[in-house]
Amino acid sequence: MPTTADIRKTLVDVDDSVLIVIDIQDHFLNKYDNAKSQNLVGKVAWLLQVAQHLDVPVVAMAEDIDHSGGLNQTIQDALPTGTKVHNKDFFGLAGNPVILADVASTGRKTAVCVGMETDVCVAQSAIGLQEQGYRVITLRDAVASLDADEETGIERMRDAGIAISSVKALYYEWLRSVTRTVGLENKVPELEAMRPTTLVL
Repeated sequence: MPTTADIRKTLVDVDDSVLIVIDIQDHFLNKYDNAKSQNLVGKVAWLLQVAQHLDVPVVAMAEDIDHSGGLNQTIQDALPTGTKVHNKDFFGLAGNPVILADVASTGRKTAVCVGMETDVCVAQSAIGLQEQGYRVITLRDAVASLDADEETGIERMRDAGIAISSVKALYYEWLRSVTRTVGLENKVPELEAMRPTTLVL
């Protein structure tokens, strides 16, 4: 299996992936204009459906739920049935033993990170997972912060060796072939209807 150091030079293996959903809460979404918030929510909700049909496990969390509320309802509704939403205290998920144990319990070693905010909780979670021996990839169009902070977060992760990609690129890396792509689209035609207009495949 590839090591953490070379994830930027390899393709993402769907059978080794776990999707990490970080803090997509209205408390944070309300900082942004509606178009930016809806773009993030739409892409992550769609990706959650893809993950479910490809048997990619999901680990979800929300920061300080008592104060900031749970996950955005659209994201909550898109989670696989029975998914626990962890209450996150440490900004980086690796500082929360129960969440880290949930990631480990999947048996997967490639962590795909999406959520908020790019420069704080996503960056700290991605780097913390890498320190724990995971191969980590962050999807640039499925994370959000204020614009300047977003670039800071992306550069911080890239400098740390985190792979930076996109929802579209990951989708095709998970599927790898025309045959598998067409097969999924035929099996789950509602994916096309759910796909946000900002995601052009």
